[in-house]
Amino acid sequence: MKKIVFGITSLTLGGAERVLVDMVNALKNQYDITLFVLYAGGEFEKSVDDSIPIIHVCERSYQELTKWEKFKMSWKCLMGRKKIYRQYLQGKYDQVISFLEGPVMRIFATPDSKTEKIAWLHNDMARVYGEGWKSKIKLKIDQKMYQNFQKIAFVSKDNQESFAKLYPEIWGDPHIEKVVLYNYIEAKSILEKAEKKVVPPIKDSCFQILTVTRLVEQKAIDRLIRVHARLIRNGFYHKIYVIGDGPEKENLYDLIQGLSVSDTFTLMGKKTNPYPYMKQADLFALCSAYEGYGMVLEEAKILNKPILITDTAAREAVKDYPNVTIVPNTEEAIYQTLHHILQVPDELEKKKVEYHYNNQERIQAIMTFLDEKNAKRKEELI
Repeated sequence: MKKIVFGITSLTLGGAERVLVDMVNALKNQYDITLFVLYAGGEFEKSVDDSIPIIHVCERSYQELTKWEKFKMSWKCLMGRKKIYRQYLQGKYDQVISFLEGPVMRIFATPDSKTEKIAWLHNDMARVYGEGWKSKIKLKIDQKMYQNFQKIAFVSKDNQESFAKLYPEIWGDPHIEKVVLYNYIEAKSILEKAEKKVVPPIKDSCFQILTVTRLVEQKAIDRLIRVHARLIRNGFYHKIYVIGDGPEKENLYDLIQGLSVSDTFTLMGKKTNPYPYMKQADLFALCSAYEGYGMVLEEAKILNKPILITDTAAREAVKDYPNVTIVPNTEEAIYQTLHHILQVPDELEKKKVEYHYNNQERIQAIMTFLDEKNAKRKEELI
């Protein structure tokens, strides 16, 4: 049985983390799988099948570390990445798969002629690095790192195209296979969890909008707060709930207070089971500044919810979904669209049709990708 290790920063609540757990649980009988996790304590660790061992480089969660400990760990992952690789990975696996950009990818890029290396990218790489001299240095460092991988998988065509523009030398290398693999997610468990009762429920007589996301700049929750406040001022009463946590939490809380919308815009924090809230909502929104694929949209589709997104790479996640509204990626466009929806909310119900989610082809495509050797093709697997 092929021995595979998947690497990720942590198994905290997040889209890529959810996908990884569902995927390894689905593949556990076909492969000898291990998870390599930099920081312990992630909520999704409890969802990993007991037969799958988890390696921790740090036995505490990132949030539990002091600023000095965080700095030391970051330095260790960059300057000591080869030592980490030799200690935990060298010669032990047939494939090592970095499932997220960043420190794990750099560790897994350590040269090892006996192991096939795969990088799995979930974000728009042109947006990940940002601006400034530090970003340019990271970009150059990572270019050398990606050259050590035999395969690179992208979760969307947009992400693939962004990578090709950012790293034309790697894109043109015929020895590195590049493919698009849409993410796998377990639909049955989501439908079952959505039936759980939650207290308090969010549903009341007004229109309810929900988003589930990390509170980071990329997700542009501040923009959504300003849109919400403007709609409230103009007499369009509704409520917005945000499930998730992250470094922008305090800034967003201050903005909510400053715009006097704390009664109608709620940061709910982390929820290990967000699906009952998603089921209760009238509209699921993901109004990010940029996205990789937007895995949470797959969950909203499984629950057959009306969806609103900004025009990002997430459009691929809803290309086959009938009840979706895609708006230009501006604050004004979000405002005008929500303004219209709140005027005629019945339109969403009229667009609603029964949607049957099927992802068996995706898991088969992933297995094909993992089992191929020395492939040089660039076309999409599914």
